[in-house]
Formats: sequence, structure tokens, C-alpha cells
Amino acid sequence: MSLPLPLSILDLATVSRDETVAQALEASTTLAQRAEDWGFRRIWYAEHHNMGSIASAATSVLIAHVAARTERITLGSGGVMLPNHSPLQVAEQFGTLAELHPGRIELGLGRAPGTDQETVRALRRDPSASERFPSDVRELQAFLAQDSLVPNVHAYPGRGTRVPLSILGSSLYGAQVAALLGLPYGFASHFAPDALEQAVALYRKEFRPSEQLSEPRVLAGVNVIAADSADEAEAQFREAQRQRVRLFTGRRGRSLTDAETDAVLDSAAGEQIRSMTRYSAVGTPDTVARYLEEFTTRADADELIVAGLAPRRESWWRSWELLATKVQGAAA
Repeated sequence: MSLPLPLSILDLATVSRDETVAQALEASTTLAQRAEDWGFRRIWYAEHHNMGSIASAATSVLIAHVAARTERITLGSGGVMLPNHSPLQVAEQFGTLAELHPGRIELGLGRAPGTDQETVRALRRDPSASERFPSDVRELQAFLAQDSLVPNVHAYPGRGTRVPLSILGSSLYGAQVAALLGLPYGFASHFAPDALEQAVALYRKEFRPSEQLSEPRVLAGVNVIAADSADEAEAQFREAQRQRVRLFTGRRGRSLTDAETDAVLDSAAGEQIRSMTRYSAVGTPDTVARYLEEFTTRADADELIVAGLAPRRESWWRSWELLATKVQGAAA
């Protein structure tokens, strides 16, 4: 079966256990090349800092690397955390990418810092920068167009590239900003699911057409683990949840046993970690395909952004291959 809407990929460039950063980035590059052949529409890379298991902190650099090794697939950020940067610098970076790879680059923008407060200080950013998010988006948009909002300052490269923008979020605030600016809205339901339906409804209700977008467009995140058997998929899902416990307790690797992480997950305190992956398609390819259809309706989405949740590299590859074969109709 094929879904009646586009399917794209969110790649965190995850560094698996017993894997180097270089190996993780090589896997992300290979995934992009295969995804291009499989018919996925786009791949987004997310900006996270001070997280040893994620290698996409320098998002624009990773996009440049992957773009040079692919030919057609659209590449972008999911997202660049704008409070961590000046709009001018982001315009220059993504303007450069757009000049090198015309028609293939886009820019998703988030308001959160993508890290903890100590790392925010290390980034030399003002903690109140997130309060300027709407005006910073407008400033960035102008830098990428022809008319800068900053007198006598232009983005070179960047000016005139009109790199498409999207607003990413997990709250009503992001939905309101996206609607006000007439931009696509990407909801992070793959890890922050609570406000999905309310935020999407608000966005669609308050959307104002813009030069970039005439009608509202919703992209919703969903986790996927596809495996050859239901039991195998469920075992992988449990392992992925264990990894989250280790990540959020700051005790990754072998410092917590499986029994210890299971105890956390099965406790009341573990409910928040379990709820983060509420929207997850886990099972055989048929089960995953049915779930994605149902989730599309629930999310009122125009496009799904799929995050691969399989915890180990071998199972991660198999999950993508099964998804591509079943949902995309590709010869994986």
C-alpha cells in the first residue's frame, strides 16, 4: 500500500552504541542516498547540543555534506533553533546552500534552544532570545528575500534565494506564529505529543495566506519501528525506551542495567518518558502502514515526518527498508 500523502524523514544522526560519530554521519549520508531512490520527499536534520548520542548539532554543515552526495531529494533543518543564532548568519548559511543546490534546500525553524540552560550559556546566547522569535523569523525571511529589515545590511549569499521556511513546534505558540506568518507548520508529535490536535486545529483556523503559502500545510512527526515480526518490533521499542531513560537520567551506556531502566519505565515517574513516544508505529510492515494511515487522520496532516526509532544500526536499516517497500512501494 501507499499512503495518500507525502512521507519524509527526520534524521537525528543518532550515534548508536559502539559506533563513532564518523560512522553515524556516514550512515546518515547513506540513508539519504537510499531515501532518494526509495522516493521519500525530504530529509530534515535537527539541531541539538551537548547530546553525545546526536551528531547533527552543526545542521547546515551536515546538510551541505549530504546535498553534495545526493541529487534530487530535498534537504533541510528540522529544525534550526533560531534563538541560538542571528538571523543574518542563518540566512548566509542557508543562502549558500541554496546557491550550491538550487531548489533542494529548505529551512525549518524552532523557538526552543534544543539543549539545557548551561549549554545555552556556552552558546553565548541571551536566554530571552526566544521572546524575539516572531520578529527574528521576519528578519530572516527578509534577508532571504530582496528587502532587508536591517538598514544597509544584506545577506550575501542569501539575498534573493527565498529559501522556503517552516515553523516547528510542540505548542499552541508555534501554531499561532506559523499561522500569522503564513508558513507551513511542523508539529513535533514524535517526542512531544500532548497538544497535537489542538495546535493543528488552531493553526488551520488562524492561518493567513502569504507569498510563500496560500493554504495551511501541516507536517506531523511520528516514530517508526518496522520489523519482520511483531515480537521483534516490540523488543526494539522497549530497548529504544530504555535508551531514553539512560539519556534523560544522564547515565547512558552500561551504567543502568536493563532491569533498572525497566523499573523506571514501569513506575509512575517513567510515564512521562513513555508518553513521549505515544505516536509510534511499531510492528510488521502491515501494522506500521495501518498505523500511519490512522495517525494521518488524527493529526489532520498533509505530510508525515518519520523518525526512525530502531535502537541499533542493523535494525534501523531493516526498519527503513521495510517501510520503503511497504509504504513507499519501493524496491528496497
